[in-house]
Amino acid sequence: MSKVAKLSHSQELEAIRDRLDQVIADFAAVNETYVTPIPWLSMAKTIAPVPPMAHIYEPSLCICVRGRKKVLIGKDFVHYDAKNYFISCIEMPTIISIAKASPKVPYMGIAVRLELEMVRSIIAEMEISGTQVEHSESAIAIRPVTTNILEPVLRAAILASEKKDISIMAPLLQREIYYRLLSGPSGDRLRQFAQLGSQTNRVSKAVNWIRDNFQKKMSIEDLAKMANMGVSTFHRHFSEITTMSPIQYQKNLRLHEARRLMITEDLDAATSAMHVGYESVTQFNREYRRLFGQPPATHKKKIIGSDMPTSDSVV
Repeated sequence: MSKVAKLSHSQELEAIRDRLDQVIADFAAVNETYVTPIPWLSMAKTIAPVPPMAHIYEPSLCICVRGRKKVLIGKDFVHYDAKNYFISCIEMPTIISIAKASPKVPYMGIAVRLELEMVRSIIAEMEISGTQVEHSESAIAIRPVTTNILEPVLRAAILASEKKDISIMAPLLQREIYYRLLSGPSGDRLRQFAQLGSQTNRVSKAVNWIRDNFQKKMSIEDLAKMANMGVSTFHRHFSEITTMSPIQYQKNLRLHEARRLMITEDLDAATSAMHVGYESVTQFNREYRRLFGQPPATHKKKIIGSDMPTSDSVV
């Protein structure tokens, strides 16, 4: 009786990617949106290069099944491809781009939204021992893709495509994916943000306040009190987590939202600026151009008059 040759880890990964390729392609063929029947799962196929565009990452696990993505966070660029996954533990305003994609060799991506309440419940059930503690407080990490991560993500993609048994199976797969992340090299990073009372979690509360109130004037002193820290300590940790100062983080959120208002709600630049909290249209125009490379009106006209995908469709 002949023995079946065991696949190497790299061969197993490639076999899973091939299957994900087909699942995403089939999904894209019959769906105009990246949203799947599973609320925490998104899939996308892109057949043309994507120029730099605004994108706000939710807390999420993002995987390039095929292709490569470039992400600008603050002043830093990061890249990830099919060999690595990208994880964001908080909401992050970014600029993304995809240099290569075509009908023959499309970009394929899949994303899993991270729900920190569920992450916390899994942490409470886990026996954490022998894990390597990370000293970085950054909200993002890029780590090697493994079969432990990719295989349950594939099963979730198949479940979303078949649209059967989702109410029963989706929560189980969600917990499995979170467990695999917590058990892997990004586990300590995720725990820092999820566990209530940790230093990183306290700063995250201030980050969330800015996210929910970016239109308002803010006080660094009040944010530091919210995190139960001194001002200089808070400022240092905030910058380590987001790669931006609190003021830069707020500015990025305002500019991303203004861009969305101009494109999706057809507001003019001045009205959008006022909606997001700017008191000076001149300052808004200057900062918008600095971030996106063009004046607001020119940028809006270019995007609306092109076939450029929306940022949410490039997971």
